[in-house]
Amino acid sequence: MDPCMRRVAWIAAALALLSGCETGAPEPGTSAAVSVKEPPGGEYVKASSLAPLPSFMPGLGTLYVRPKTLPAGPFQAYDRDGNLVSTLYMIPISDFDGHSRFDDLQSSPLPVTFVDIYYNAGHPGVPMPHYHIVLWHISRERALSLR
Repeated sequence: MDPCMRRVAWIAAALALLSGCETGAPEPGTSAAVSVKEPPGGEYVKASSLAPLPSFMPGLGTLYVRPKTLPAGPFQAYDRDGNLVSTLYMIPISDFDGHSRFDDLQSSPLPVTFVDIYYNAGHPGVPMPHYHIVLWHISRERALSLR
């Protein structure tokens, strides 16, 4: 697939995620339910307990994930005050290239204010090259202050 078409596919994937965010939130009390205050509960655990990562990731926050959903996630990110700030997916490039499907990806009960999509060469926990798709629930200004 040429680079232009690949970008279109990634943007389409992000828009597909966004279209389900308001209605795709899990029912309260289910194992996938997410709290807007840290910790999220259910099957979510701190990502730093699964891989050698800092407890607070500058630019993202404190990440929680359900281990059975790795590597895609969703990861839930909380600021230093324990407030949910974003929902993050880490999609391996091999899944894009392989035309993999990701059905029923969960988000949070909060609306999405903007989306960031960026490449990552790999890191502890998700060592293969992948894209971060970040569904922010806060303003861009507040997101930029997550240091």
